[in-house]
Amino acid sequence: MGTFVSRGILLLLAGAAGARADDWPQFRGPNSSGMARTTQALPVTFSATDNVRWQANVGDGAGGAVVAAGRLFVSGMTGPETVSLFAFDAATGKKLWQRDWPTGPLADITAPNSHASTTPAADADRVYFYLSALGLRAVDARTGRDVWHQKLPMPFFVFKWGPGMSPVLYRDMVLFAQDDDLFPAIHAFDKATGKLRWKDDRLDMAVNYSHPIVCAAGDRTEVVLAGTGMLIGYDPGTGRRRWHAKTLLRNIKTTPVCDGGVVYVSVQSGGIANQWLASVDQVKTGNNDGKVTKAEIQKYVGATPVPAIFFERTFDRGDLNKDGVLEGRELDIAFLHPDNFAGADFTAMGAQAASEAIVAVRAGGEGDVTRSHVLWKHATKHTDHIVSPLVSGGRMFLVKGGGINTVFETKSGTPARPPRRVGNASDYYASPVAGDGKIYLAGENGVVLVLKDNAEYEMLAKNDMGESIVATPAIAGGSLFIRTRTKVLSIGGARRVD
Repeated sequence: MGTFVSRGILLLLAGAAGARADDWPQFRGPNSSGMARTTQALPVTFSATDNVRWQANVGDGAGGAVVAAGRLFVSGMTGPETVSLFAFDAATGKKLWQRDWPTGPLADITAPNSHASTTPAADADRVYFYLSALGLRAVDARTGRDVWHQKLPMPFFVFKWGPGMSPVLYRDMVLFAQDDDLFPAIHAFDKATGKLRWKDDRLDMAVNYSHPIVCAAGDRTEVVLAGTGMLIGYDPGTGRRRWHAKTLLRNIKTTPVCDGGVVYVSVQSGGIANQWLASVDQVKTGNNDGKVTKAEIQKYVGATPVPAIFFERTFDRGDLNKDGVLEGRELDIAFLHPDNFAGADFTAMGAQAASEAIVAVRAGGEGDVTRSHVLWKHATKHTDHIVSPLVSGGRMFLVKGGGINTVFETKSGTPARPPRRVGNASDYYASPVAGDGKIYLAGENGVVLVLKDNAEYEMLAKNDMGESIVATPAIAGGSLFIRTRTKVLSIGGARRVD
């Protein structure tokens, strides 16, 4: 794949209305791959003041910027209960419009997330934006005026990670997947009208944060979505589950990458019992007795009442002896669907050790393809639970907290070299992106590393932006767009790396 997106992906994305060759239309850009299609030189050295073409204050946020048809769109919390969507001229930074929406009270979330946690999607005609309290909205890309609105159920999460899913585009559809604790589902909406084309209720899923991607498999195209225990391939026209591979872990927050008809996944996940005991049965909300009660769950969640349907679907299912307490094996039975008992491995306390793995699955097929289409799966100690992989030049590039980098050969999944630190010992939430032979890696501490996109990954520059970065950068029109906690900056001043 190198620094260029494959011809198959270009064809898949060609249906986007008014799409330009180097648009960055959604989370992680073309097909959520992190690979830019730009042919222009991209910057190497920069800072919060050097090589900045323009910058703007956009409120607190963790969602990235997108660029379509010469316009940049980004969201931010501009008040305690106000979210804003901004539109700028991508070349000059001129503000084109701003939409402000009241959100009402919002549930507690854990740092460093933001309530403005999702990345918009955009084409030449419309911007598609999701916020839990607003649902999915489409507004006119030129004016910001409403086009359509899908309310969607208010998501509910016991663990306070909060909503974090972004819409993605495929041809004339907007795809939106959200696996929460009540209404896990993937939806396909008509881009022009907002009409629901199809929906798959994913009640066999636990909480996940993985985005749908598009994968060409032989003579057909599939929408592929990772979730609890399974990678699933959907018919994009009907939403029918064509195939599934039971090869993942308990939950997933990373987004896979498709290259050459193969889906590459990196995942880190702890066991269900471990998660519940570590979060709910702690000193502040529980009593550290290795058991979970409904009262402890409610105390952990806080003022928001836990919906009765959540207890009916989960707690009551797992409470085998009906004593009002979940312990040991009951925890896994409660919080995993009986048809999807992914990776179950009980100890005396019902807890499963945390696991990390990389997986390659050939797209296509029908039904259960676990034995026929899983090309390789390897346990590893160096995946991250949030940062998605970058697949380029036949290699799978991973980074985790502390700046530990691993590289694997995509053909076999074997290590291309031993793990090493990338030169910035930070937490990482933004996923790597690449273009013009360079990889950009943004740390939570505000430092952006520029690496050469080759087998050695030489560091070209270490750039301090002066403010925390959680959002994944965007690349379009010869510029790197960096969304810090409160600003968006257009970085230029490029020199080419041969």
